[in-house]
Amino acid sequence: MENSATQGGRYREWRPSAELEDHFRCVWSHEVAPDHEGPIAVVPDGCIDIVWRGGALHVAGPDIEAALPEVSAGADILGLRFQPGAAMHWLGVPIPDLVGNQVPLADLWGPAAVRLADRIAEARTATARLQAFENGLAALSGVRSGPSPDMAFLFERLGQGRASLDTLCAGLGLSPRTLRRRSIETFGYGAKTLERILRFQRFLDRARRSPAAGLAALADAAGYADQAHLSREVKRLSGFSPATVLCQLGC
Repeated sequence: MENSATQGGRYREWRPSAELEDHFRCVWSHEVAPDHEGPIAVVPDGCIDIVWRGGALHVAGPDIEAALPEVSAGADILGLRFQPGAAMHWLGVPIPDLVGNQVPLADLWGPAAVRLADRIAEARTATARLQAFENGLAALSGVRSGPSPDMAFLFERLGQGRASLDTLCAGLGLSPRTLRRRSIETFGYGAKTLERILRFQRFLDRARRSPAAGLAALADAAGYADQAHLSREVKRLSGFSPATVLCQLGC
């Protein structure tokens, strides 16, 4: 979920360790600019993260609109982003309860979360903190199930924009009602909402890849009906106009 429209510093991603790659899609760090003021806009991406910030761990749940967490100037923030559908096997709480919320991991895992946060804080370098973070979660990965293959497939295909929900229902052998229920259980919201969010993410991806493209071309490439459709959806999901989002991306 930590996918910033306005990054306010240096954001980087890496592949997780081999022990974690079935459960987490990336490890990331965000070095907040030393002169940063106010919140950072984090736009919906259909994902859930475990985030270390301010010496504590919390779960950043899936969003349906931009989150605006307050961050301190110069802060170092670390995160591990779950593979689509994996979080439900780790967190022990219904995923819909996490939508739009940031929950202290200690509320879910108790003292184990506090001990892991302390080990991360005790590390002297950014690299060592990331290693402590990964090692702590890797120690738990052997007793966690991976994501459901059919829900991982749903996320992948919706992200690519190459199949309609009706086609996916037929391919997965699920009724529309069952698909919606499974999607809510897995991602926190129904497949139609997930489709909207992943289409928005395609817009961001196309904008980064083709910074000279106009909004009409980006709308078509991302799968919107037209530029007006793009404008409405970007405003609903991010709180910004498409032009402002492109400015923040540096496009």
